[in-house]
Amino acid sequence: MRRVTVPGDKPYEVVIGPGAQAELGLLLAGTARAAVVHAPPLAALAGAAVETLQTAGVAAEAVVVPDGEAAKTAEVAAGAWEEFGRLGLTRSDAVVGVGGGAVTDLAGFLAATWVRGVRVVHLPTSLLAMVDAAVGGKTGINTGAGKNLVGAFHPPAGVLADTDVLAGLPEAEFRAGLAEVVKCGFIADGGILDLLAADPSGRRNTAELIERAVQVKADAVGEDLFDTGRREFLNYGHTLAHAIERVEDFGWRHGEAVAVGMVFAAELAGQAGLLTRGEVDRHRTLIEAIGLPTRYLPTRYAGDWEGLQSVMRVDKKARGASLRFVVLDGLGRPRILADPDQAWLDAAWAAVAAPSPEQERA
Repeated sequence: MRRVTVPGDKPYEVVIGPGAQAELGLLLAGTARAAVVHAPPLAALAGAAVETLQTAGVAAEAVVVPDGEAAKTAEVAAGAWEEFGRLGLTRSDAVVGVGGGAVTDLAGFLAATWVRGVRVVHLPTSLLAMVDAAVGGKTGINTGAGKNLVGAFHPPAGVLADTDVLAGLPEAEFRAGLAEVVKCGFIADGGILDLLAADPSGRRNTAELIERAVQVKADAVGEDLFDTGRREFLNYGHTLAHAIERVEDFGWRHGEAVAVGMVFAAELAGQAGLLTRGEVDRHRTLIEAIGLPTRYLPTRYAGDWEGLQSVMRVDKKARGASLRFVVLDGLGRPRILADPDQAWLDAAWAAVAAPSPEQERA
Protein backbone atom coordinates (compact mmCIF):
# COMPACT_ATOMS: atom_id res chain seq x y z
CA MET A 1 0.00 0.00 0.00
CA ARG A 2 1.32 3.45 -0.92
CA ARG A 3 0.79 6.36 1.46
CA VAL A 4 1.18 10.10 0.92
CA THR A 5 0.87 12.49 3.85
CA VAL A 6 -0.74 15.84 3.13
CA PRO A 7 0.82 18.26 5.64
CA GLY A 8 -0.89 21.17 7.35
CA ASP A 9 -2.56 22.06 10.65
CA LYS A 10 -4.31 18.69 10.55
CA PRO A 11 -2.21 16.31 8.45
CA TYR A 12 -3.93 13.35 6.83
CA GLU A 13 -3.00 10.38 4.69
CA VAL A 14 -3.95 9.42 1.17
CA VAL A 15 -3.84 5.62 1.08
CA ILE A 16 -3.36 4.21 -2.42
CA GLY A 17 -3.70 0.59 -3.42
CA PRO A 18 -5.96 -2.43 -3.75
CA GLY A 19 -8.33 -2.87 -0.83
CA ALA A 20 -7.66 0.59 0.65
CA GLN A 21 -11.35 0.96 1.54
CA ALA A 22 -10.87 -1.69 4.25
CA GLU A 23 -9.15 0.98 6.39
CA LEU A 24 -12.37 3.03 6.69
CA GLY A 25 -13.38 1.37 9.95
CA LEU A 26 -9.99 2.13 11.51
CA LEU A 27 -10.06 5.71 10.29
CA LEU A 28 -13.45 6.42 11.89
CA ALA A 29 -13.15 4.15 14.93
CA GLY A 30 -14.95 5.68 17.91
CA THR A 31 -17.27 7.79 15.74
CA ALA A 32 -20.91 7.48 16.76
CA ARG A 33 -22.61 8.22 13.41
CA ALA A 34 -21.69 8.67 9.77
CA ALA A 35 -23.56 9.62 6.61
CA VAL A 36 -22.27 7.86 3.49
CA VAL A 37 -22.99 10.14 0.52
CA HIS A 38 -23.13 8.47 -2.89
CA ALA A 39 -24.83 8.51 -6.30
CA PRO A 40 -27.17 5.65 -7.37
CA PRO A 41 -24.65 3.79 -9.60
CA LEU A 42 -22.37 3.28 -6.59
CA ALA A 43 -24.97 1.80 -4.26
CA ALA A 44 -23.01 -1.45 -3.90
CA LEU A 45 -19.74 0.28 -2.96
CA ALA A 46 -21.55 2.64 -0.59
CA GLY A 47 -23.32 -0.35 0.96
CA ALA A 48 -19.97 -2.02 1.56
CA ALA A 49 -18.73 1.19 3.24
CA VAL A 50 -21.84 1.29 5.45
CA GLU A 51 -21.27 -2.35 6.40
CA THR A 52 -17.59 -1.71 7.17
CA LEU A 53 -18.54 1.18 9.45
CA GLN A 54 -21.32 -0.71 11.17
CA THR A 55 -18.91 -3.59 11.87
CA ALA A 56 -16.59 -0.99 13.47
CA GLY A 57 -19.45 0.19 15.71
CA VAL A 58 -20.38 3.29 13.72
CA ALA A 59 -24.11 3.90 13.11
CA ALA A 60 -23.80 4.53 9.37
CA GLU A 61 -26.50 5.22 6.83
CA ALA A 62 -26.44 5.99 3.12
CA VAL A 63 -27.53 9.36 1.70
CA VAL A 64 -28.24 9.19 -2.04
CA VAL A 65 -27.55 12.17 -4.33
CA PRO A 66 -27.75 12.57 -8.13
CA ASP A 67 -24.93 11.35 -10.33
CA GLY A 68 -22.23 13.62 -11.76
CA GLU A 69 -22.37 17.41 -11.81
CA ALA A 70 -26.14 17.26 -11.19
CA ALA A 71 -25.23 16.58 -7.55
CA LYS A 72 -23.47 19.90 -7.13
CA THR A 73 -26.43 22.22 -6.65
CA ALA A 74 -27.82 24.19 -3.73
CA GLU A 75 -31.05 22.18 -3.96
CA VAL A 76 -29.24 18.85 -3.60
CA ALA A 77 -27.16 20.23 -0.73
CA ALA A 78 -30.31 21.41 1.06
CA GLY A 79 -31.87 17.96 0.72
CA ALA A 80 -28.74 16.30 2.11
CA TRP A 81 -28.68 18.69 5.07
CA GLU A 82 -32.24 17.62 5.87
CA GLU A 83 -31.07 13.99 5.82
CA PHE A 84 -28.19 14.85 8.17
CA GLY A 85 -30.72 16.38 10.54
CA ARG A 86 -32.87 13.27 10.39
CA LEU A 87 -29.82 11.14 11.19
CA GLY A 88 -28.92 13.37 14.13
CA LEU A 89 -25.40 14.08 12.86
CA THR A 90 -23.44 16.14 15.40
CA ARG A 91 -20.06 17.85 15.26
CA SER A 92 -18.33 14.70 16.56
CA ASP A 93 -19.74 12.59 13.71
CA ALA A 94 -18.58 12.22 10.10
CA VAL A 95 -19.49 12.30 6.42
CA VAL A 96 -18.08 9.77 3.95
CA GLY A 97 -18.03 10.64 0.24
CA VAL A 98 -18.12 7.63 -2.11
CA GLY A 99 -17.82 8.51 -5.79
CA GLY A 100 -16.11 10.60 -8.41
CA GLY A 101 -15.04 14.21 -8.18
CA ALA A 102 -18.55 15.66 -8.21
CA VAL A 103 -19.66 13.60 -5.22
CA THR A 104 -16.49 14.20 -3.23
CA ASP A 105 -16.82 17.95 -3.94
CA LEU A 106 -20.40 17.85 -2.66
CA ALA A 107 -19.68 15.59 0.32
CA GLY A 108 -16.82 17.85 1.40
CA PHE A 109 -19.04 20.93 1.10
CA LEU A 110 -21.79 19.25 3.12
CA ALA A 111 -19.29 18.32 5.83
CA ALA A 112 -17.81 21.83 5.86
CA THR A 113 -21.20 23.49 6.33
CA TRP A 114 -23.11 21.06 8.55
CA VAL A 115 -22.94 22.38 12.15
CA ARG A 116 -20.05 24.52 10.87
CA GLY A 117 -17.85 21.55 10.18
CA VAL A 118 -17.70 17.78 10.68
CA ARG A 119 -15.02 15.33 9.58
CA VAL A 120 -15.14 13.98 6.05
CA VAL A 121 -13.44 10.89 4.62
CA HIS A 122 -13.32 10.39 0.86
CA LEU A 123 -13.48 7.08 -0.98
CA PRO A 124 -12.82 8.27 -4.55
CA THR A 125 -13.96 5.88 -7.27
CA SER A 126 -12.49 7.60 -10.35
CA LEU A 127 -8.91 8.38 -11.27
CA LEU A 128 -9.81 12.08 -11.43
CA ALA A 129 -11.12 12.05 -7.88
CA MET A 130 -8.14 10.06 -6.57
CA VAL A 131 -5.52 12.48 -7.86
CA ASP A 132 -7.42 15.75 -7.63
CA ALA A 133 -10.94 16.30 -6.29
CA ALA A 134 -10.70 14.17 -3.15
CA VAL A 135 -7.30 15.57 -2.11
CA GLY A 136 -6.57 19.07 -0.86
CA GLY A 137 -9.71 20.17 0.94
CA LYS A 138 -11.40 22.23 -1.78
CA THR A 139 -15.14 21.68 -1.72
CA GLY A 140 -17.89 23.28 -3.73
CA ILE A 141 -21.12 23.37 -5.66
CA ASN A 142 -22.01 25.04 -8.95
CA THR A 143 -24.30 27.97 -9.68
CA GLY A 144 -25.62 29.57 -12.84
CA ALA A 145 -22.68 31.98 -12.65
CA GLY A 146 -20.04 29.27 -12.85
CA LYS A 147 -18.40 26.13 -11.51
CA ASN A 148 -17.43 25.76 -7.83
CA LEU A 149 -18.15 29.42 -7.05
CA VAL A 150 -19.79 28.42 -3.75
CA GLY A 151 -17.59 26.35 -1.49
CA ALA A 152 -15.20 26.09 1.43
CA PHE A 153 -11.72 24.86 2.27
CA HIS A 154 -12.28 21.75 4.39
CA PRO A 155 -9.46 19.17 4.39
CA PRO A 156 -10.57 15.56 4.83
CA ALA A 157 -9.62 13.32 7.74
CA GLY A 158 -8.33 10.83 5.19
CA VAL A 159 -8.59 9.64 1.60
CA LEU A 160 -8.78 5.95 0.70
CA ALA A 161 -7.93 5.54 -2.99
CA ASP A 162 -8.83 1.90 -3.59
CA THR A 163 -7.31 1.08 -6.98
CA ASP A 164 -9.44 -2.06 -7.31
CA VAL A 165 -12.41 0.12 -8.34
CA LEU A 166 -10.51 1.47 -11.35
CA ALA A 167 -10.69 -1.90 -13.13
CA GLY A 168 -14.35 -1.28 -13.91
CA LEU A 169 -13.97 2.41 -14.76
CA PRO A 170 -14.94 3.17 -18.39
CA GLU A 171 -11.88 3.92 -20.48
CA ALA A 172 -13.09 7.43 -21.34
CA GLU A 173 -13.39 8.25 -17.63
CA PHE A 174 -9.94 6.82 -16.90
CA ARG A 175 -8.42 8.89 -19.73
CA ALA A 176 -10.13 12.01 -18.38
CA GLY A 177 -8.46 11.41 -15.02
CA LEU A 178 -5.08 11.20 -16.72
CA ALA A 179 -5.44 14.87 -17.66
CA GLU A 180 -4.94 15.85 -14.01
CA VAL A 181 -2.02 13.42 -13.77
CA VAL A 182 -0.22 14.81 -16.82
CA LYS A 183 -0.90 18.33 -15.49
CA CYS A 184 1.17 17.43 -12.41
CA GLY A 185 3.90 16.22 -14.73
CA PHE A 186 4.05 19.48 -16.64
CA ILE A 187 4.08 21.72 -13.56
CA ALA A 188 6.29 19.72 -11.22
CA ASP A 189 7.24 16.07 -11.88
CA GLY A 190 8.83 15.22 -15.20
CA GLY A 191 8.87 11.55 -14.21
CA ILE A 192 5.11 11.50 -14.79
CA LEU A 193 5.65 12.67 -18.38
CA ASP A 194 8.22 9.91 -18.95
CA LEU A 195 5.89 7.22 -17.56
CA LEU A 196 3.02 8.38 -19.76
CA ALA A 197 5.23 8.69 -22.84
CA ALA A 198 6.23 5.04 -22.34
CA ASP A 199 2.62 3.94 -21.70
CA PRO A 200 0.02 6.56 -22.70
CA SER A 201 -2.78 4.30 -21.41
CA GLY A 202 -1.55 4.84 -17.85
CA ARG A 203 -2.64 1.30 -16.97
CA ARG A 204 0.79 -0.28 -16.45
CA ASN A 205 1.89 2.19 -13.75
CA THR A 206 -1.42 3.36 -12.32
CA ALA A 207 -0.49 3.24 -8.63
CA GLU A 208 2.81 5.05 -9.20
CA LEU A 209 1.12 7.72 -11.33
CA ILE A 210 -1.49 8.29 -8.62
CA GLU A 211 1.17 8.49 -5.91
CA ARG A 212 3.28 10.96 -7.89
CA ALA A 213 0.31 13.17 -8.75
CA VAL A 214 -0.96 13.14 -5.16
CA GLN A 215 2.54 14.04 -3.92
CA VAL A 216 2.61 17.07 -6.24
CA LYS A 217 -0.73 18.19 -4.86
CA ALA A 218 0.25 17.42 -1.25
CA ASP A 219 3.40 19.55 -1.57
CA ALA A 220 1.36 22.51 -2.88
CA VAL A 221 -1.52 22.15 -0.40
CA GLY A 222 0.79 21.73 2.57
CA GLU A 223 2.39 25.08 1.77
CA ASP A 224 -0.71 26.93 0.58
CA LEU A 225 -4.06 25.50 1.70
CA PHE A 226 -6.05 28.63 0.85
CA ASP A 227 -4.88 29.00 -2.75
CA THR A 228 -3.05 32.32 -2.43
CA GLY A 229 0.31 31.24 -3.82
CA ARG A 230 1.85 27.92 -4.86
CA ARG A 231 -1.44 26.03 -4.90
CA GLU A 232 -2.72 28.21 -7.71
CA PHE A 233 -0.25 26.44 -10.02
CA LEU A 234 -2.44 23.34 -9.73
CA ASN A 235 -4.94 25.26 -11.87
CA TYR A 236 -2.80 24.74 -14.97
CA GLY A 237 -5.21 24.47 -17.90
CA HIS A 238 -8.26 25.15 -15.73
CA THR A 239 -9.14 28.73 -16.69
CA LEU A 240 -10.25 27.77 -20.19
CA ALA A 241 -11.39 24.34 -18.96
CA HIS A 242 -13.95 25.77 -16.54
CA ALA A 243 -15.25 28.07 -19.28
CA ILE A 244 -15.65 25.08 -21.62
CA GLU A 245 -17.52 23.15 -18.95
CA ARG A 246 -19.90 26.01 -18.30
CA VAL A 247 -20.51 26.84 -21.97
CA GLU A 248 -21.19 23.16 -22.68
CA ASP A 249 -23.51 22.91 -19.64
CA PHE A 250 -21.07 20.41 -18.08
CA GLY A 251 -21.50 18.04 -21.02
CA TRP A 252 -17.71 17.79 -21.34
CA ARG A 253 -15.77 15.68 -18.86
CA HIS A 254 -13.59 17.82 -16.62
CA GLY A 255 -10.38 16.11 -17.71
CA GLU A 256 -11.20 16.54 -21.39
CA ALA A 257 -11.70 20.27 -20.85
CA VAL A 258 -8.45 20.48 -18.85
CA ALA A 259 -6.60 18.75 -21.70
CA VAL A 260 -7.67 21.46 -24.15
CA GLY A 261 -6.95 24.09 -21.50
CA MET A 262 -3.37 22.87 -21.09
CA VAL A 263 -2.71 23.02 -24.82
CA PHE A 264 -4.16 26.53 -24.87
CA ALA A 265 -1.96 27.56 -21.90
CA ALA A 266 1.10 26.09 -23.60
CA GLU A 267 0.33 27.98 -26.82
CA LEU A 268 -0.14 31.16 -24.76
CA ALA A 269 3.23 30.63 -23.06
CA GLY A 270 4.76 30.10 -26.48
CA GLN A 271 3.33 33.41 -27.67
CA ALA A 272 4.78 35.08 -24.55
CA GLY A 273 8.23 33.65 -25.28
CA LEU A 274 8.20 31.41 -22.20
CA LEU A 275 8.10 28.01 -23.93
CA THR A 276 9.91 26.79 -27.01
CA ARG A 277 7.96 25.40 -29.95
CA GLY A 278 9.17 21.94 -28.97
CA GLU A 279 7.86 22.32 -25.42
CA VAL A 280 4.49 23.51 -26.71
CA ASP A 281 4.31 20.61 -29.16
CA ARG A 282 5.17 18.15 -26.39
CA HIS A 283 1.88 19.08 -24.73
CA ARG A 284 -0.13 18.37 -27.84
CA THR A 285 1.74 15.16 -28.71
CA LEU A 286 1.47 13.59 -25.25
CA ILE A 287 -2.13 14.62 -24.66
CA GLU A 288 -3.17 13.25 -28.06
CA ALA A 289 -1.27 10.00 -27.37
CA ILE A 290 -3.27 9.60 -24.16
CA GLY A 291 -6.42 9.97 -26.24
CA LEU A 292 -7.58 13.30 -24.90
CA PRO A 293 -8.80 16.24 -27.02
CA THR A 294 -6.49 19.11 -27.92
CA ARG A 295 -9.01 21.29 -29.74
CA TYR A 296 -12.48 22.67 -29.15
CA LEU A 297 -15.17 24.92 -30.62
CA PRO A 298 -18.14 26.10 -28.57
CA THR A 299 -21.45 24.60 -29.65
CA ARG A 300 -23.68 27.07 -27.82
CA TYR A 301 -21.94 30.28 -28.81
CA ALA A 302 -21.16 29.20 -32.38
CA GLY A 303 -17.45 29.88 -32.05
CA ASP A 304 -17.85 33.09 -30.05
CA TRP A 305 -14.32 33.60 -28.67
CA GLU A 306 -15.34 36.85 -26.99
CA GLY A 307 -18.10 35.03 -25.16
CA LEU A 308 -15.65 32.43 -23.85
CA GLN A 309 -13.36 35.18 -22.58
CA SER A 310 -16.29 36.74 -20.72
CA VAL A 311 -16.95 33.41 -19.01
CA MET A 312 -13.27 33.11 -18.04
CA ARG A 313 -13.42 36.54 -16.40
CA VAL A 314 -15.91 35.27 -13.79
CA ASP A 315 -13.87 32.17 -13.00
CA LYS A 316 -13.20 31.82 -9.27
CA LYS A 317 -9.46 32.29 -9.90
CA ALA A 318 -9.95 35.69 -11.53
CA ARG A 319 -8.99 38.91 -9.77
CA GLY A 320 -11.53 41.61 -10.57
CA ALA A 321 -12.05 41.57 -14.33
CA SER A 322 -8.43 40.55 -14.92
CA LEU A 323 -7.70 37.38 -16.86
CA ARG A 324 -5.10 35.23 -15.10
CA PHE A 325 -3.53 32.08 -16.49
CA VAL A 326 -1.12 29.57 -15.03
CA VAL A 327 1.56 29.12 -17.68
CA LEU A 328 4.98 27.48 -17.79
CA ASP A 329 8.29 29.30 -17.99
CA GLY A 330 9.88 26.04 -19.07
CA LEU A 331 8.70 22.55 -18.12
CA GLY A 332 8.29 22.22 -14.35
CA ARG A 333 8.40 25.99 -13.80
CA PRO A 334 4.84 27.33 -13.44
CA ARG A 335 4.06 31.03 -13.06
CA ILE A 336 1.09 33.38 -13.34
CA LEU A 337 0.49 35.39 -16.50
CA ALA A 338 -1.98 38.21 -15.77
CA ASP A 339 -3.73 40.23 -18.44
CA PRO A 340 -1.82 38.74 -21.37
CA ASP A 341 -1.66 40.64 -24.63
CA GLN A 342 -4.87 40.16 -26.63
CA ALA A 343 -2.86 39.14 -29.68
CA TRP A 344 -1.29 36.30 -27.66
CA LEU A 345 -4.72 35.16 -26.49
CA ASP A 346 -6.10 35.26 -30.01
CA ALA A 347 -3.17 33.26 -31.39
CA ALA A 348 -3.45 30.64 -28.63
CA TRP A 349 -7.17 30.34 -29.29
CA ALA A 350 -6.57 29.95 -33.02
CA ALA A 351 -4.27 27.02 -32.23
CA VAL A 352 -7.04 25.07 -30.45
CA ALA A 353 -10.16 26.44 -32.17
CA ALA A 354 -11.36 23.46 -34.18
CA PRO A 355 -13.97 20.79 -33.48
CA SER A 356 -12.71 17.97 -31.25
CA PRO A 357 -12.98 14.42 -32.66
CA GLU A 358 -16.08 13.92 -30.50
CA GLN A 359 -17.66 17.09 -31.86
CA GLU A 360 -16.85 16.03 -35.43
CA ARG A 361 -18.50 12.65 -34.89
CA ALA A 362 -21.58 14.34 -33.46
